[in-house]
Amino acid sequence: MDEQDGTVVATHRVLTIPNIISIIRLAGVPLFLWLVLVPEADGWAFTVLALSGVSDYADGYLARRLHQTSKLGEILDPVADRLYILSTIIGLAVRDIIPWWLAVLLPARDAFLWVLVPFLRTRGYSSLPVHFLGKAATANLLYAFPLLLLGDGTGTVATLAKVFGWAFAIWGTALYWWAGLLYAWQVRKLLTDHERRAPALDGG
Repeated sequence: MDEQDGTVVATHRVLTIPNIISIIRLAGVPLFLWLVLVPEADGWAFTVLALSGVSDYADGYLARRLHQTSKLGEILDPVADRLYILSTIIGLAVRDIIPWWLAVLLPARDAFLWVLVPFLRTRGYSSLPVHFLGKAATANLLYAFPLLLLGDGTGTVATLAKVFGWAFAIWGTALYWWAGLLYAWQVRKLLTDHERRAPALDGG
């Protein structure tokens, strides 16, 4: 069973519809980079990013709707989000669509969080629950980059896309770091609470 008393419990299933969608999303990462850097087919690259955003919502919705929440899915979904953000900022920075300081600022936050992992492991945790600020930040950035790519042109549509893209990018970057600092504060509180440790797994 993967649902108890109305609470969804992640299982160890692998071949689920949400997981297949997440794997397809991951396959789109190198495709996007090739499209944006080699032929500079911005229309197709934009389509890949848009489909990634839609599928990001779809896999989560289907996981809940079909009761197919899984441990693998909990890993694949955020990994796909991070890889899309990383590949997009690399592609857009190389194309000079975004400045390099932004391309460095976003991965620097993830590197900062990776430094905290060994401290978490001293309390038996590998990670902490994702805060809603982190989800909001990721959503803003996943909106921002397709719009900035669309804004790399001329005309009214490109101008509007660039304005809204930068609005999402600024808010997304601020929330991204805010969520990271909040995560660091949670780690600090966990480390100062010497009685708190991760619950033991029941092996089921």
